[in-house]
Amino acid sequence: MTPEESRKAAEFFLRKIDEYIDHPVRFMEVCGTHTVAIFRSGIRQLLPEKVELVSGPGCPVCVTPNDYMDMAIAYAKEENNIIATFGDMLKVPGTTSSLIEANTRGADIRIIYSPLDALQMARDNPSRNIIFLGVGFETTAPLTAATIQAARQENIKNFFVLTSHKWTDAPVKALLSDDKVNVDGFLLPGHVCVITGEGPFSFVAEKYKKSAVVTGFEALDILQAVYMLAKQIHEKRAEIENAYKRVVKYNGNIIAQKAIMEVFDKTAATWRGFGLIEQSGMSIKDEYSEYDALKCIKGDKEISKENPACCCGDVLRGIIKPPQCPLFKKICTPDKPAGACMVSVEGACHAWYKYGQGRYHYGR
Repeated sequence: MTPEESRKAAEFFLRKIDEYIDHPVRFMEVCGTHTVAIFRSGIRQLLPEKVELVSGPGCPVCVTPNDYMDMAIAYAKEENNIIATFGDMLKVPGTTSSLIEANTRGADIRIIYSPLDALQMARDNPSRNIIFLGVGFETTAPLTAATIQAARQENIKNFFVLTSHKWTDAPVKALLSDDKVNVDGFLLPGHVCVITGEGPFSFVAEKYKKSAVVTGFEALDILQAVYMLAKQIHEKRAEIENAYKRVVKYNGNIIAQKAIMEVFDKTAATWRGFGLIEQSGMSIKDEYSEYDALKCIKGDKEISKENPACCCGDVLRGIIKPPQCPLFKKICTPDKPAGACMVSVEGACHAWYKYGQGRYHYGR
């Protein structure tokens, strides 16, 4: 598509959105990557005032609770352990500390770009425990599963996973069951649906009669999805539609799904802002328990508690926007985050801070 064709397509979507919507509506982008893309492309400023976009629980770092971070920090304090983690976990605050603070006190914490890097670390350091922090949704869980299977094939005994992998559909169900949450439709994460397909989100329309559109991460992808949501509302329909068919197939990636199901069980998991959600987490199956850090390695974890002043939970449920948190830009900044939503580049608070607070930045 040429730039001129893109401009005309964007104008068409915006004109139709304005035409279709005759009352205020709220659409939630479930994924943090969508949140960032919306800010980068200025979509909030382009949409009519009656269409409000709110961020949801789709940033894996943001929904990771203090209890998990405290366990990781406890492991980091043990001399024989090496913590292998993606970089965005370093500043996530636990109850009284963070991984980066543990690192300054001498803990061996290493940034990796793939679980396979952690497995290589295990080969290179046979006398030490390598603990990989498995955080993320269906997008990253298949590679963690494949890495555990590879460790078994090679009979590697010093590689472990502290899992916090989660299922994305679970918090959407929780949101739709929450009377405080007011959302008219969802932008579903394209990269998650590449793995899962559309099926896991069918309950949104079938049970809760809400509209949802699977979408990609380009500005036109997102505008098209908002247009499709607006069209559904105009036509009084509630369906799951796919605006990302060039990538997302109805049944998803069967091989990746199989890897997840072979290594992980569905289990209850704690989400920041949501509490315990049944069938929302991925725990390592008993047959792979030799790679489960919690079952194999002891750690002296402190008693966990959340920061009562931090409003990350309300931000993740779309109840408030980041500037409504009393800590935002005052006590909580990307350099010194008080909550996880300010840490991750995909976090709603980080995005509002970095990109000038969207609509408010322009005095609207």
